[in-house]
Amino acid sequence: MKFLVPSADTIRQYGFVIIVNLSVFTTGMNLGWPSPVLVKLRDPDQTPLPRPITENEGSWLVSVGFLCGAVTNLGVGWLLDTIGRKYSILLTTLLKFLTALLFIFSTQVWMLIFGRAIVMSLETLLFSAVPVYSSEIANKDQRGALGTLLQISVSLGTVVSLSVGPYTSYVTFNIVVACAIAITMIPLLFLPDSPYYLHSKGRIEESRAVLTLIRGSETLVEEEIDGYEKAKESKVDVSKMALIRNRMFRKSLILGLMLGIGTSLLGFTAVTFYLQTILETTGVSLQPEISSVISGVIQLVGSACSTPITRNFARKSILKISLTGYAIGMICLGVFFRVTEPEDFVIEGFLNYLPIISLVTVIFCFNVGIGSLYFLIVAELFDDIGRAFGFSIFLATTTFLTFFVTRYFSPVTNILGPAVTYWIFSGFTVMLIIFITLFLPETKGKTFSEIQQSLGNSTKNDNVEKGLRK
Repeated sequence: MKFLVPSADTIRQYGFVIIVNLSVFTTGMNLGWPSPVLVKLRDPDQTPLPRPITENEGSWLVSVGFLCGAVTNLGVGWLLDTIGRKYSILLTTLLKFLTALLFIFSTQVWMLIFGRAIVMSLETLLFSAVPVYSSEIANKDQRGALGTLLQISVSLGTVVSLSVGPYTSYVTFNIVVACAIAITMIPLLFLPDSPYYLHSKGRIEESRAVLTLIRGSETLVEEEIDGYEKAKESKVDVSKMALIRNRMFRKSLILGLMLGIGTSLLGFTAVTFYLQTILETTGVSLQPEISSVISGVIQLVGSACSTPITRNFARKSILKISLTGYAIGMICLGVFFRVTEPEDFVIEGFLNYLPIISLVTVIFCFNVGIGSLYFLIVAELFDDIGRAFGFSIFLATTTFLTFFVTRYFSPVTNILGPAVTYWIFSGFTVMLIIFITLFLPETKGKTFSEIQQSLGNSTKNDNVEKGLRK
């Protein structure tokens, strides 16, 4: 039996992208942070605050960062193009570390809410910078597999939070988070910036050196440099308004926004943040702490499975099949809460396991499909000229919607009941499947130019002729 040995340039591509995703590992820790911490902050014996937090304060603690991120991410494109992909990631990681220190010494609820506003704004910036860097490092054959490393890193960080958080004190857990951020920041110092960014700033030889390192072929290097030159010619004097007036940019933006809006309305982030709280409300015999760890491990397994699946199957097929499983999981979760609504209902037998089975299905299907692919696909939809700007608009919009869902998940659940809430999420999932089937182009195995051609854009020069210049 023969095993394919990856080439040296492929190994280097994986090495660079793994290192840059270390920063996203701590993003996963911060995304998993509310699940164990909210329980501690509501417990008079565990909270570091003078009093337990209220439900309203808890919902703001979970959601406020996304509201702030929706505003700050409008400037992500400018930041990526001004200081570069690498230093944008380094800057946000450093500020994350300082915020982690604030959490350790917080004694008032406003300090926690302020800290979460800062840290989640930074995390949403990372969700823009890391996919852009990864897509510009990877060649077209490795782009799909490398793009899934982001969700694997997030999932691994979430597993650590769900495994450590419930079994340590509030202060100890936040010390662990701060140490993880500091450790993962060190390798970032030795990364090169993306070759596309270096070329755009006139650092041609540096760009060529990085490309030679990660492509392993002079022919491929020259082809990519030639593509950069054409992009640079098209980019001269391009304004943001000119991009917005361009038909192909608008088409890419609408597709990206629809995919992002649909993903935000699935409710996965809200379910993750309130995971331990949800499990406590089910009343089943499984301990919530153990169930949340199991769910976190399933999230990691789903993300890990996404890499070989993405390499071997079409993007659209993966999305449609995984979203179908996600919708089924949400429906079953709603069925459990509807069946167990009566106060005198005794949960026994299979019903003890239905909530965790449903959550595991939801978590696995999200991470093996849409959770691992939608950032990658959105980055692929834009050409070189509009990628940073278009991605920042996409991220700002979806971040605001994530704030809306996480902020009002708890009160809406109290008003409508958990069953109806989860069924609403399943309805949005079905709508997203229909959108993907009818409108989303297949991007697997295509260069950025080929993707633009599938959208109806023949060449970058056509963009210039159609008004990309001022």
